[in-house]
Amino acid sequence: MSLFLAVAMALVCGLLFTRITQKFHLPDVTAYLVAGVLIGPYGLGLLGIDGIGFTSTGMVEEVSFLGDLALGFIAFEIGNEFRLEELKKTGRQALIVGVLQAVITTLLVDVVLVGLALTIAGDKLSVPAAITLGAIASATAPAATLMVIKQYKAKGKVTDILLPVVALDDAVGLALFAISFGIAKALAGGSLDMVSIVVNPLVEIIGSLIIGAIMGWVMTHLEKLFHSNRNRTSLTIGLLLLTVGLSMLKFHVGPVHVGFSSLLVCMMMGTVFCNLSDISEDLMNRTDKWSAPIMALFFVLSGAELELSVFTDIAIVGIGAMYIASRSAGKYYGANLSCRLAGCDPTITKYLGITLLPQAGVALGMSATAASLPGDGLIIRNIVLFGVLIYELVGPSLTKMALTKSGDIVEKEAHRTRERFVKKSA
Repeated sequence: MSLFLAVAMALVCGLLFTRITQKFHLPDVTAYLVAGVLIGPYGLGLLGIDGIGFTSTGMVEEVSFLGDLALGFIAFEIGNEFRLEELKKTGRQALIVGVLQAVITTLLVDVVLVGLALTIAGDKLSVPAAITLGAIASATAPAATLMVIKQYKAKGKVTDILLPVVALDDAVGLALFAISFGIAKALAGGSLDMVSIVVNPLVEIIGSLIIGAIMGWVMTHLEKLFHSNRNRTSLTIGLLLLTVGLSMLKFHVGPVHVGFSSLLVCMMMGTVFCNLSDISEDLMNRTDKWSAPIMALFFVLSGAELELSVFTDIAIVGIGAMYIASRSAGKYYGANLSCRLAGCDPTITKYLGITLLPQAGVALGMSATAASLPGDGLIIRNIVLFGVLIYELVGPSLTKMALTKSGDIVEKEAHRTRERFVKKSA
C-alpha cells in the first residue's frame, strides 16, 4: 500500500510542479525531476513515513519496470523518425553526425580523464575507469529530448535531424562501451578478452535489430485483424509490452553473453512498423497519448533515483566536473565538426550540439554494468550519477533554448502576436 501511495504521489506532485516551472519558462521534464528529488530518499523520504515519498532507494527500484516500459515507448516513437521518405532527406547526414560526434566525445573524455588518472587524480581514478567513463560519455538521453520536442511541438531543420541522431548515438554508444569496457577489464585483469570486446557487442546490436524487425512485421500483420481504433491501440500497447519483455532476456551460448538493448529493439520495431503499415502514424499518435502518465512517472522516478550523497566527496565532485566539461565540449564541438563534414545547414551546425547534452537511462545502465570492474565500479557509478544529476536538471532547458533560437520552437506569445497582426491586416 505504501508503495502504491508513493507512486500516486509521484505522479500528482510531478504534474503540480509543472505549474510552478511553467512560470519560469522551464520544460516539464525539469519539473518532474525536481519533484522526484523532493519526494525521494533525500527529500520527504528522510521523514520515514510510509506513503509520504520514497523512504529508500529500494522502494524506487521496486517500480523500475515503469522506467523500462517508458523507454520502450520512447524508442518505439523514435522509430517513427526513420520513415524512408524522411531518411532520403536527412539519412546520410544523421548517420555521419550520429556516429562521428559520439566517437569524438568518447576520445575527448578519454584524453582528459586518462590525463587526470596519470597525474593529479591517480589515487581516486584509474586508467581503466577513465576509459570506461569515456565510452559512457557518448550516450545521450532520448527521453528528455523527445519530451521537450513534444511539449513545445518543435518542428524544423534541427528537430528533423535530432531524433535520428539521438537514436544512432545510443547504438554507437553501446558499441563504444562494449569495446572500451572490454579494454578496461583487460587492463585491470591483465588479459585481453576478444569475446567481450568484439563478439558480445555485435551480438547485442544485431540481435536487437533482428528481434525488433520481427516484432515490427508481426505488429503490422496483426493490426490488420482489427478495425476499431480501440482494439488496434490495445494491440499496439500489448505488443510493445511483449517486446520490452523480450528485450530483457539474457543468457549465455558458450562463452558468448547474449543480451539485448530495449532501446534498439523497440526503435527497430517502430521503424519497421511505420514503414510497412499505412495506419502507423495514427496508431503511434494514439499510443503516445496513452503513455503520457507513464512518461511523467519515468522522469519523477528518475529524479528520486538521483543520489545527492555524491556531493559529499570533493574528489568525486572535481572529477565529475571534468567529466561534464569534457563531455559537453565533445558533444558540442563533435556535432559542429560532423555537421560541417556532412554538409548540414548552418542552423543545424550551430545548435545541434547543445541538444545532445541530456544524459540519463542509457548511461546509468552502462554504469551498472561497469560496477563489475574490480576496484573501480563505485567511482564510475558515482561520477555518472553526478553527471546525470547536472545534465538532467540543466539539459532540457538547454535543449529548449537551442530549439527556440534555431526557430524550431515558436513561443505561444509569438503565436498570439502573429494572429493579432493577421487579424489587423485583414
